[in-house]
Parts: sequence; C-alpha cells; structure tokens
Amino acid sequence: MADKASFSVRTKDEISRVYPEKDCCRLAELAAITRMDGTVTIGVGGRTGLYISTEYSAAARKVYRLLKECFGVEGELTVKRQNRLKKHTLYNIRVPAGAESLEVLRRLGIIGEGWNIYPEIKKELIRSQCCRKSYLRGAFLGGGSVSSPDGNYHLEIITNHPRQAASLASLINRFPGMQAKVSSRKQWYVVYLKDSDQIASFLALIGAHTSLLEFENVRVMKGIKNQVNRLVNCETANLSKTVDAALRQVENIHFLQREIGLESLEPPLRDLARLRLENPEINLKELGQMLSPAVGKSGVNHRMRKLEELAEELRQRKEAGGAGEAGGLPGS
Repeated sequence: MADKASFSVRTKDEISRVYPEKDCCRLAELAAITRMDGTVTIGVGGRTGLYISTEYSAAARKVYRLLKECFGVEGELTVKRQNRLKKHTLYNIRVPAGAESLEVLRRLGIIGEGWNIYPEIKKELIRSQCCRKSYLRGAFLGGGSVSSPDGNYHLEIITNHPRQAASLASLINRFPGMQAKVSSRKQWYVVYLKDSDQIASFLALIGAHTSLLEFENVRVMKGIKNQVNRLVNCETANLSKTVDAALRQVENIHFLQREIGLESLEPPLRDLARLRLENPEINLKELGQMLSPAVGKSGVNHRMRKLEELAEELRQRKEAGGAGEAGGLPGS
C-alpha cells in the first residue's frame, strides 16, 4: 500500500491477507463479506445470482479464494475503473445465476426458506469463538472503517438493515469489555465503537496486529503529550498565581512606603518588605532563605499577610477621609 494510504485502508489491506485455517471460519468470514458487499440478483425463472464488489484488490483475491475453498466455485472476476472525483477501481466477483449460487447464499445464511432474505447472522456460522472473530473480520473488511488514532477514536461498520446492525452489535458485545452501539445515518445503520481500549481489542480480535501496534504506539504518544501538556498548564497556572501574588505584594509595599514609610514598620516586616522590593521575581521560600535569620515559607506568608492587612487598613482609613498616623501598628 502507498505511504499515503489511510489507517483504515492499511487495516483492511492487512486483514485481507489473514486467511482462516478452519473451514467453519472461512465460511463465517465469507458470509460476513457477502452480507456487507454482496448483491443478490433474481433472473428469469427465479434463477438467483450473486455479485460481490470491493475496492480492494487483496479483498477481491480473498473472496475469490474463499468461494473456491468453501464451495468449489470459481467466481468470474471483472475490474471496473471509476473515473469520478476520486479515481478508484472496483473489483466484482460474480457467481453465475443458478442452483450453485442459491446453495452459496443459503449456506451463508443470506437466503432462508421461501427465498426470503434473512437479515440476521445465521447462528450456525458463529457457534465457536474462532468463527465469531472471523465473522467480525469479514464484516469490517466489507463495511467497516476506523479513524486514524492521531485524531478522534472511532471505528464503525455500516449496514443497510436495522436487524443486521443489531445482530452485529450483539456479536461484538459477546466479547469481554465491548460495548458496541447502533445509530442511524440516513438510510444506513452504523455499528460503532468510540472507546480506544475497545477499538484496540477489536483490532486484536480480527487479527489486525500490525495496525494494532501502530494504534497503540500513537495512543501512547498521545497520552504522553497530553500528560506533558497538563503538567505545563499546571506549572503555568502555578507560575501565574505566584506572579500575581508577588505583584500584589509589591503594590502593597509601595503603598505603605508612600503613606507611612518603611522605617515605621516593625523590623521583621521592614526587612521582608525591602527584600520583596529588591527581588520581586522570587518565591516566598527563597525570600525566607534570604532573611537573617532564615524564615520558613509559612513564616514569610504570615508576614506578607500582616503587610497586606496593614495596607488594606490604611486604604480604608484614607477612603474614610483621613489616613491618620500609622505609627504603632503591629509588626510580626
């Protein structure tokens, strides 16, 4: 695959090359692919035919091989190049109309008795755990997609019948920890997972181990980046608080200096006030270490509160119409 291929395309290419070992698992995977990408045709005299279409060459080869191994049928492969806004190639595998295609459709659980289309998953196809995984692999290959782990986590499988979507979600939820949900999108029904752990488990279930490794690597890196961002934001917030507090302290000290002079303060407060004016950028702990004798952070904080209370008291007295004399105000 080209380097520019999306994560979803790379995942599909990978599981296209995973071949089930057991006959029952081959049948289950082919049933899911046919359910998602197949078209049933009914011709003259009720002759039933089957077309399976895919945009992926590896998936087309897989369908061709599974038809031959499960039913001894050699499908007719045709290639059609689409020339629309996005150029792509469509691979069609045709099982000719007749008893052969009818047998295929019945064994795959798509047509029941009386020629009725059966929308739910045939229970006989998913009796064992390995077959359930194979069915999910086929369903994703036929109608699924997964977002790049660089963005939002999202995996979905699209189908055109509500009962089919419900049975597929029920199958996914039989595995531990899975909580697939169903939503409607215009005429389609979407089975989806949004939890990163569940998407990782799903990739493991369908055998997309290389994609799982890529998914986990990106998820780990995103987790580290998010953690670093949280730490940086926390440090920034703490720094902002420290700066705001220091500015407020300097402002209070300048006010006291203008109104009463620092010499009128008690020595412990006077020494701290001068140190703060000389060192507006350092924190309380560092201020305390510069005092003689040294004072702990809590002691410095206590003295700063005294200075703030003194400045606030002076402001209130000034606003009341007379600042008065401030001598004799308490120190530390």
